[in-house]
Amino acid sequence: MNPLSLAGEWSLSDDSGDYICAINLPTDGISALHDAGLIPDPYWGRNEYDLRWIAERDWTATRAFELTEIDVDLVLSGVDTIVEVTVNGITLLNCCNAFRTFRASLAEVAKSGANTISVTFKNSIAHAARLQDEQPFYLPYQESNNPIPNVNLLRKPQCDYGWDWNIALAPFGIYGDMRIELSAAPRLDVLTVDQDHHDGVVDLTVKMHISNYDGEVAVTLDCNTVYVQVLYGICTASFTLTDPKIWWPAGQGDQPLYDLEVAFAKAKATRRIGLRKIALITETDAAGLGFKFCVNDRDIFAKGANWIPADALAGQITPAKTRDLLQSAVDANMNMIRVWGGGRYEDDWFYDICDELGLMVWQDFMFACNIYPSDAAFLENVQQEVTENIQRLQHHACLALWCGDNELIGALTWFEETRADRDRYLVNYDRLNRTLETALQDTDPQANWWPSSPSAGPLNFGDTFHDDSSGDMHFWSVWHEGRNFEHYRDVAPRFCSEFGFQSYPSMNAIRRFAAPEDQNIAAPVLEAHQKNAGGNARIAETMFRYFRWPKHFDDFVYLSQVQQGLAIKTAVTHWRSLKPHCMGTLIWQLNDTWPVCSWASLDHGGDWKLLHHMAKAFYASVLVTAIPIEDRIVLRAINDAPTAQDISVQPFAVNTAGKLRDLGAATVTVDQAAVDVFSMAATDLHADEMLYFSWSTPDGVSGSDIFALRPFKSYDLEPPRVTHTVTGNQITITAKGLALFVAVEADTAGRFDQNAFTLLPGEVRDVTFTPANPNDTPTFTLRDLHSATYA
Repeated sequence: MNPLSLAGEWSLSDDSGDYICAINLPTDGISALHDAGLIPDPYWGRNEYDLRWIAERDWTATRAFELTEIDVDLVLSGVDTIVEVTVNGITLLNCCNAFRTFRASLAEVAKSGANTISVTFKNSIAHAARLQDEQPFYLPYQESNNPIPNVNLLRKPQCDYGWDWNIALAPFGIYGDMRIELSAAPRLDVLTVDQDHHDGVVDLTVKMHISNYDGEVAVTLDCNTVYVQVLYGICTASFTLTDPKIWWPAGQGDQPLYDLEVAFAKAKATRRIGLRKIALITETDAAGLGFKFCVNDRDIFAKGANWIPADALAGQITPAKTRDLLQSAVDANMNMIRVWGGGRYEDDWFYDICDELGLMVWQDFMFACNIYPSDAAFLENVQQEVTENIQRLQHHACLALWCGDNELIGALTWFEETRADRDRYLVNYDRLNRTLETALQDTDPQANWWPSSPSAGPLNFGDTFHDDSSGDMHFWSVWHEGRNFEHYRDVAPRFCSEFGFQSYPSMNAIRRFAAPEDQNIAAPVLEAHQKNAGGNARIAETMFRYFRWPKHFDDFVYLSQVQQGLAIKTAVTHWRSLKPHCMGTLIWQLNDTWPVCSWASLDHGGDWKLLHHMAKAFYASVLVTAIPIEDRIVLRAINDAPTAQDISVQPFAVNTAGKLRDLGAATVTVDQAAVDVFSMAATDLHADEMLYFSWSTPDGVSGSDIFALRPFKSYDLEPPRVTHTVTGNQITITAKGLALFVAVEADTAGRFDQNAFTLLPGEVRDVTFTPANPNDTPTFTLRDLHSATYA
């Protein structure tokens, strides 16, 4: 008997019988109800609030299947979350963890011929409430994030119950494997790959755990096959590569991957292996505890963003959509993403894509912002969860770090209960954290471990939201505390793994959830798509500080994205200028789960917001940035390329009409530490002038930037008289004056090759648009700072 897939059409019904429809598993139930026309689009308007009843019911998916043998196992993974499985009316399996694989024998419940399987998705909200009541002491959760309570009691994506960027629908479904196979069939249970790099040689060890087979196994690496014997369910194959092709992060080299195949009996498994060594270096110095990644003996400045689930509804996530998001990260010169701990361990193909693209992955274990149980049953469930996922992901070249959680140390100070009884909750936390660390050390001793994010180091429970001296930092003072952008320059993190500033989604994304009459920042629909309390007011209040007020709603949207880009640019460029004291910045966040006001640089669906275009510039390997230091302005050159670079810089004063005043020129050689290349007194700029500067290298790398000493609203900008012509999907743009933050918009989905740039008088810029649908004929709209905010 070949494995029988259970993927395909099932029948879904609720516990009242009011709703019955087809569901094509694997998917989520909310997507199925929408596809059947039984509910409206959950992302439109305020529909979210009218659809939360779905999670308050039990739902059962049923289908028939045929068997010729009954000594078979049912295998399910990605089962979300409190689920009872029955076969022919007999309970077979109860699942309680969306991050594990479950296997159960059907021998006692199945029969030859026709069978029926039912999967009941229990009301997880009611189940979580019962679990909370059973705890020996209360386990608080962040109510501002989770409008649906007690998700911390469940092993499911924590953001499913809402987050300050996510819809709260508590979805259910099956998202992984669904099959029946012979119980006695030979199978590969675990495959791990260890690498030892020495003297230009790589020794590769492939270890396999195999069930129901004690014969010979063929292991092939890059067309070289060795045969090994299974002994007590385990076998090991070794390879020595004397001329290895080494895998590098994006921007540092190529990403060659070796094909690995394991074959025995009728079983076969394949992996793609990148040869590299990644070390997390945390060394004590005069400032505190450093934090950096060293790849193949080369220190790497991590440039990237935080990853959240690609969609709020798992049934809407596809490899193609996800690859597009990850490709956008690489296209913006990123080399790392952090898979954040409130989402999910991603599918195998996700990490395959990261391997191919050279995106290092900082992988959180799935715990975020809440207080979790530490009883024996919960920890045993967690231990099985994390062991399975470590084994599954261990071989990936992209995997740089396993981190215990997101912000659980900080959470010890967030709740009345934890502040009043810190010792109890600290020990409770340590039991969970030690379970994770021990599982990682037992399963993959070569892996890099970091206890929490942010953290000042092992067994250090200090405030790394404000202390920048050690470990990794989450810096949220600018957004959550309403500080100005310049405050980013007041801290010098060793590695900043979270920081962000919100904007509105682009107009195309807004049109997907708001009718024209709702396109107002105070409209209830817009407020329903802002999940951070006070977020819309904070965007507007900050806009008052830096800009003149925009004319129209779409100008407001544009300006919110300019503002977001300026905030993050201020942080990244300053922290990059501190290299090697600071060795990484991960923006919060890369992507959105649904169309929403958020910190993302990519709209839901993948279109680039202006921040992402600006990130492509400020994450370039060679960069020159302006740093105000007391009464001076310093131009500092930064080089992340593998070799030293000669960088020539030309600074100019530019007035509001666009007239340039030459301030000199300089050339420096920059290796791996940032170098000052030019300095001037701030008073050397006239009241109507900003600093414009360009740079270049002998091999053709070039860039430019503009720096304003004061908020842009204080400059009396002159009309830049921007004009453009369109030829197919190419827009040729020019200006007769100084045009700041020139942005092109299309009324169809797609990608511009550049955006949010400065035009000097007479400068011509050709912008190319690639529509998502090649048959679309877009209409283009141009904006700049003057047209959007000056009468």
